[in-house]
Amino acid sequence: MRTPASTQVTKLLLAWSSGDERALEELLPVVYRELLAMARRYMAAERPDHTLQASALVNEAYLKLVDVRQMQWKDRAHFFGVTAQLMRRILVDFGRRRHYHKRGDGVRPVTLNDDLMISAAQTTNLVALDDALNALGAVDPRSVRVVELRFFAGLSVEETAEVLKVSVNTVARDWKLAKVWLHRELKKAGAA
Repeated sequence: MRTPASTQVTKLLLAWSSGDERALEELLPVVYRELLAMARRYMAAERPDHTLQASALVNEAYLKLVDVRQMQWKDRAHFFGVTAQLMRRILVDFGRRRHYHKRGDGVRPVTLNDDLMISAAQTTNLVALDDALNALGAVDPRSVRVVELRFFAGLSVEETAEVLKVSVNTVARDWKLAKVWLHRELKKAGAA
């Protein structure tokens, strides 16, 4: 069910896709709180002394979104899915540049649970998770999209199904498969 806010977001995204630069300026205040919540989920999974703040992650993602010129936005869920990918990529690139992917760097296990809650005490090695997601993507790209949309973007099963244009049961099955795959891969990498 679409809420007035999601309808407004979709309207602004469609206007932006059509070349209306003001629509992007109007969009940010409407989605900022959700983007900040998404960034906080990402940052909660990082080490406590990380130099990047959630608001800075939103700003970095925003700058990358501004560079996206010919994206044909579909709706709110599509926007948050793409933004989740951007935030993931920003943090992974940051981690790779800082060499935080080394073994024994105080990394704690990644927890993919159905509630999508990540406590501040859970520090994850996002680079190891990215490597595991890339390995999964080689055999099942849709499952990777499910993880990005559910775990990183915080979308519901229903919203994820809508973005991917598959059934809710398919999303649930892909989510379950991805959790098992990622747990195994992270365990092999020493990050789980």
